[in-house]
Amino acid sequence: MNRRDALRLIAGAAAAAALPAVHAAQYDFWFTRLRYDSGDWDVDQRMPSNLITSLIDYTSLRVDPDERVVALADPKMLQAPFCYLAGHKLVEFNPAERRNFERYVRNGGFVFVDDCNHDIDGLFAKSFEAQMASIFGPKALRKLPNDHAIYRSFFTFKDGPPATTFELNGWGDDLVHDYLKGIEIDGRLGVLYSNKDYGCEWDYDWRNRRFLAEDNTKLAVNIVIYALTA
Repeated sequence: MNRRDALRLIAGAAAAAALPAVHAAQYDFWFTRLRYDSGDWDVDQRMPSNLITSLIDYTSLRVDPDERVVALADPKMLQAPFCYLAGHKLVEFNPAERRNFERYVRNGGFVFVDDCNHDIDGLFAKSFEAQMASIFGPKALRKLPNDHAIYRSFFTFKDGPPATTFELNGWGDDLVHDYLKGIEIDGRLGVLYSNKDYGCEWDYDWRNRRFLAEDNTKLAVNIVIYALTA
């Protein structure tokens, strides 16, 4: 059995353990975007299709070709193998959103959170980090070392998270963030948090990918494989 087949089997088992049988039988992975009441959750609208395409191109996972949008307050989000949350504005969870977010993460779920402002002092960054401190404790959200398993879960990123064009062009806080942050529950990453604006970096017409010297969605593949197999 080759590595890709092994990943498929492991990913499928991980998904099946938490999902209704009808979904588990059809797909190993589906992209779930979380809708929350306080901010602009519907950003980087072409990003999911590029991430999904990369998973189909590089892995043997059975991938749902369509993005699914689920309210964070809806218990259905607890069935997702992977969730994405992003925005530019305020993040202030209502009681149902807070309850589901905490329950999902503490019970083995994975949320990738991306700050579309790509800064550390903007409204999204400050309010989201405050939410995480309130739910998981003030020291729960920590910088990930650049040798973290997520950087070698499929492709290898020896220097940690690759920079985005937004950072290199001096937008946002005019800094290149050489780290991502995360919250670990029982030794497993449950929240991956980025100030690098990967969502917008991967938000382009799929036909333009052929002009890239290096496919910039490869890190997205790592993130999903880690979420399914760690």
